Amino acid sequence: MNAPAWMPFVLEVTGASRVEHWQEVQSLWSGYGQIVRCALAGSDVASVIVKHVRWPTTQRHPRGWSTSRSHERKARSYQVESAWYREYADRCDDSCRVPRCLGLENDGDEVFMVLEDLNTAGFDARRRHLSDEDLLACLSWLAHFHATFMQVQPVGLWETGTYWHLATRPDELQVLRDRAPAIADAAPILDAMLSASPFQTWVHGDAKVANFCFAEDRSAVAAVDFQYVGGGCGMKDVAYFLSSCLDEDACERRESELLAFYFQALRQGISRRAVAIDVDALESNWRALYPVAWTDFFRFLEGWSPGHWKVHRYTRRLAQQVIGSL
Repeated sequence: MNAPAWMPFVLEVTGASRVEHWQEVQSLWSGYGQIVRCALAGSDVASVIVKHVRWPTTQRHPRGWSTSRSHERKARSYQVESAWYREYADRCDDSCRVPRCLGLENDGDEVFMVLEDLNTAGFDARRRHLSDEDLLACLSWLAHFHATFMQVQPVGLWETGTYWHLATRPDELQVLRDRAPAIADAAPILDAMLSASPFQTWVHGDAKVANFCFAEDRSAVAAVDFQYVGGGCGMKDVAYFLSSCLDEDACERRESELLAFYFQALRQGISRRAVAIDVDALESNWRALYPVAWTDFFRFLEGWSPGHWKVHRYTRRLAQQVIGSL
């Protein structure tokens, strides 16, 4: 059996004598490669994660969005993720923990990322359902991430982060024009409102539960998957994250409590990093943009996957209020 294409690079960057064994952790979206865990011999590093990206010969989008635009967006996302690990990941401290990057290589239509195995760093738990401790730990991670990159220009990343950003989703918007013209008409206004916030930071861009790794004792979390990191209002991450882990009743019932916790953590993060900013004005501005961010994501879902489970009464109520106020 031929050695995997990534193996020589893994040996080079880790100084390992051999890869003892490896297993696939998951395949990448739409057939763009795989993530594998490698156990090493002869290295100070016991194991690593390899993200091996390769352009597929045929497009296989799970929801049918297999277009040249979709491919270009994904290809750009892996360039962005490479830039993130190469230039910026080491700015994150333990309050917004990310994997260390051990090596990066771009070879034509393939990308190799050799990353710290967060399992061996104590973040070996994955959750589908979050306890209160888990939920708050993730919100704290987001707050400190946003504080870390507050008012920093996202050079080499997405100018506007998130995978549902309006400018990258014209196909979905066109579908939306036929199904829900009021939302489609509001889309550029929502986008402009979020972009016009004077308090810009970087957003993770895909901050769902599946992209967080948890310490077994629930004391901390780390985050992975930085394909859509870029500039933006932090409420995009918060709304998207809460949509990934709360049902409609919990979204309604806990909105005030969870936003209060996030902003308290954000204040701590900004103070700790001595960011020169009017925190009261920031909180006031972002609180007003929370329903706008949620509605912006709803706009994407309605065009991309009508009937998605995240489109519930709470989502529709916020959207109606926001669009009605425009």
